[in-house]
Amino acid sequence: MRTWFWTLFVLVVAVVLALLLREHGGNVLIVAQPWRIELSLTLAVVLLIFGFVLAYWIVRSMGWLGGSRGRFLAWRGRRAQKRDLDLLESGWINVLEGRYVQAEKELSAVQTKSRSPSRQVLAGLSAARALHLLGEYPRRDRALALALESAREDARLRQATNTVTAEMYLDQGRAQEALGLLEPLQDASSRYFHATRLLLRAYRLLNNHARVYELTRLLLRRSAIDKAQAQRFIREATIARLHNCNETDFKAIWGDLNSDERLDPGIALAAAQALNQQGRYSDEARTIEAVLNRGMDEALLCAYAQCAPEQAVQRLGHAELWLKSHPEHPALLASLGQLCLGAQLWGQGEHYLGRSMNLRSDMRVHALLGNMHDSLGNSERAIEHWRQACAQAGARTNLSIGRLLPAADTRADPHFLDEDVAAQTSSGVTIPEAASVIYASDEPDVLATAIPATEPMPTTISPADAPSNADDYFDSAPIPGVDMSQTSDRSRHGSDRR
Repeated sequence: MRTWFWTLFVLVVAVVLALLLREHGGNVLIVAQPWRIELSLTLAVVLLIFGFVLAYWIVRSMGWLGGSRGRFLAWRGRRAQKRDLDLLESGWINVLEGRYVQAEKELSAVQTKSRSPSRQVLAGLSAARALHLLGEYPRRDRALALALESAREDARLRQATNTVTAEMYLDQGRAQEALGLLEPLQDASSRYFHATRLLLRAYRLLNNHARVYELTRLLLRRSAIDKAQAQRFIREATIARLHNCNETDFKAIWGDLNSDERLDPGIALAAAQALNQQGRYSDEARTIEAVLNRGMDEALLCAYAQCAPEQAVQRLGHAELWLKSHPEHPALLASLGQLCLGAQLWGQGEHYLGRSMNLRSDMRVHALLGNMHDSLGNSERAIEHWRQACAQAGARTNLSIGRLLPAADTRADPHFLDEDVAAQTSSGVTIPEAASVIYASDEPDVLATAIPATEPMPTTISPADAPSNADDYFDSAPIPGVDMSQTSDRSRHGSDRR
C-alpha cells in the first residue's frame, strides 16, 4: 500500500512540474568567465534534480564504504550468535532425549568459544546438567566453576548458577552445601519460589523441622506448592516438633495450627503423647476425643485406652457413646475392653474383648485376655491366649527336640579362683567334675569331643563344705526337660555303667 501511495505521489508531482514548466518558458544563463552557458528552464531543472540525486548517491556510497569494518564485525557477531544458538538448541534437545555425551560436547563448545557471558553461563549450566546425569561429578564441578567465573559481577547470572548448583548438590544428598548457596536467595518478600522449594528440600534432608514448617507455610500462602504435599510436610514437621517438647513449646506449636490440622489423626496422636509425658491427662483425652468424634482411628483408640486406672472410668463412659454409631468396630471394642480391665470390670471387659475377637483375631486382644485371666488366677487360659498372641505376632515356632542337651561344663568358669582351689586342696576338699561329661548314650558326642577335657579332680565337695558364694552363683532349680537322676560326676557314672 505504501508503494502505491508514493508512486501516485511522484506521478502527481511530475504532472504538476510539466504543466508549470510548459506555461512558464524561459532561459537560465550561467556566466563563469570565460564561459557563458545558456540553458532552458526545463533543462536546468532536470539537470539540477539529476545532480542532487548523483551527489546523494556518492555521499551514501562513501558512507557505506567507510562503515564496512563495522558491518563485517556485526556480520561475524550474527554468525557467531547463530552458531551458539544452534549448538545450545541441539545440546538441550540431546539432554532432553538422554544423549548426554553428545549434549556435553556441544554445550562445552559453546561455553569455551562463545564471547557472550550469558551464553557461556547458560551453556556451562547445561553441560553441568548433562555431566550430572552421567554421574561425572568432578567434571560437572569444573563446568559449574567456569560458569560462575563467566557470570562475573552479574547478580542474575550468579543467582542462576548458585540455584542450579544447589539443586545438583541436593540430588547428591549434600544438603549442607546446598543450604549455603540457597540461604542468600531466600527472602520473605522475594519471588524466587524455585529457590524456596529447594531450600525446603534441603531442610527436610537436614531434619530441621521448624524451618520446614515455616517454608511450607510460606509456599502454601503463595500457592507455590501442591496443597496435598504441603499438608503432608506440615503433618510430618508438626509430629516431629511435638516429640519430647516442653509445655511452652507445645503451646506455641499447637497454637499455630488451624482447626483442620488439629483434627489430623497423626498430629493428634503426637500431641496426645506429648501431653501424656507432661502429665496433662485431661487435655490428652480431650485432644483424642475431638478427633474420634469425627471418625474412628485405631492408633488413637489404642492411645485413648492406655491410661491410668483413675482415668479409665471417665474415658469408658465417653467411649461407650461412640459404640452407638460404630457397634461393630473391632478396635473400638478392644479399647473398651482395655478400659474395662483398667477399671477392674472383668466381666464387661471380657465381653467387649470377646466381641472384638469375633470380628477380628488380634494379637492385642489375646494379650489383654491373657493378662486378665492371669490376674484372675486362670493360668491355663492366660497361657493359651498368650500363645495365640505370639502366633499373631509371628513369633510362634514349633520346636522339636531330638535329645536333651547336657548341662554346661562349668569347670573353666572364672568363679573358681586359684586361691580358692588352693585353699580347698590344702584342706582336703576337691572341686567336683562337671555334669556335662555324662551323656544319655555311650556314643561320644561331637560337642563333648570339641572341648578339650581337663584332668578330673580326685574327690567331690560335700554340700556342707562348699563355699557360700557358690550357692549365689549357680541356680539350684532343676533344668527343664533334664532327668537329674542321670547326671553325676565322671567317676560315679563310670562305676554305674560297670
